[in-house]
Order: sequence, then C-alpha cells, then structure tokens
Amino acid sequence: MTCRVLLADDHAVIRAGVRAMIQDIDDYTIVGEAEDGKETVELARELEPDIILLDISMKRVSGLEALQVLNRHSPDCKVLILSMHTGPEVVLEALQKGAHGYLLKDAAAFELRMALEAVRRGDRYLSSAIVQPVIEQAVSKVNAHSEHGLTQRQLEILRLITRGESTRSIANGLGLSVKTVEAHRAQIMKRLQIHDVPSLVLYAVREGIISPDD
Repeated sequence: MTCRVLLADDHAVIRAGVRAMIQDIDDYTIVGEAEDGKETVELARELEPDIILLDISMKRVSGLEALQVLNRHSPDCKVLILSMHTGPEVVLEALQKGAHGYLLKDAAAFELRMALEAVRRGDRYLSSAIVQPVIEQAVSKVNAHSEHGLTQRQLEILRLITRGESTRSIANGLGLSVKTVEAHRAQIMKRLQIHDVPSLVLYAVREGIISPDD
C-alpha cells in the first residue's frame, strides 16, 4: 500500500529536492505541499496523509506550533521533522510535542528512506549526527526521582520496561505476578502522565533513571 506524504517547507527549492528523492522511493507518493504551518494543518485535515515531513522554521506559523495542532486534529498522521536545526533543545522539544522522528536537511537519500520506513512502522528516528547531543542534553536535566512519587519497585520496573522487557519477563525476574506488574505499570504511567513506551524511554533517559548506554 502506497504511503501518502505531505511535504511542508517554506523553501520551494527544498521541497523540489525532497520531492525528487521521494519519487525514487517505491511505495511513497507526495500528495500535497505546504509553505507554512497553517497551510500544513489545513492540508493534513483535507488530504489525511500517512506521514508529514515538517520543517520547523516557517513563516507565519512555525512547524512546532503546527505540530501541537496536528496532534489534536490529525492524530493518525505521523510527523517526521525535516530541519537544519541541530540544537538538542529543539530536537527534544519537537519529540515532546509529538514528532515521531527528526531528520536533518543534509541527509542523504538513503537516510531519508530509513527515516520514512521507521516512522511508517511506528518507530522513532533521529539523524545519527544528533543522537549523542540529544542524549547528553536529556541526561543533563536529571531531577530527583522522588519528586514524581515513584517507589523503588516502580523505578525498577520502569527501567525494565524501557529496556524492552515484556510484562511476563519482568514478573518472572522479580518474582511477582503478572497482575502485580501490570498494576505497577498502570500506576507509573498515571503518575507520570505518560502513556506509551517510547515516551517512557525518553523520560527515563532525561531523568537519569537509565543511562544512555543501557
């Protein structure tokens, strides 16, 4: 099934270059192009694309502003940021506002393909050049875990969840019942107001609950 892509960038030359690369990728097609955040939101509602390639610095309404609206009104659209900004603060803000990936504009065609494939299947993608700075920025913002009211047992379960352990595996490893682990997991997500594993991983790295090498 062909993946429908909406391209949003205020530079026609950039759009033309990205369009040409996507045309060479099987099973992907550009269904629309937007020049700013406002037009992106409008076209997303009208065209219902699968993926939105979204620039950050655009006239009138920025990509980050559009991202917040897209999350509310077009939740089924996956957003892949395509930007020249490499600052980890910007990358983290984009991820926290709902972006599924962050690709730099100088990426080669093969990396664009990798990013699109990752986002299409529901994974996150970060350009290799920004992974380490983003992790370092996240780790530098470590806060005391006690502020969030997690017990030591919940912190232990959180670490295992972020490492990809299944509920049954965690239960077996800690000598707990599956229902007990499920209850802890629900309490963790409720307490942190986080409801998906990728966001839990991002939170755990940022808060120093796990290290970048875990």
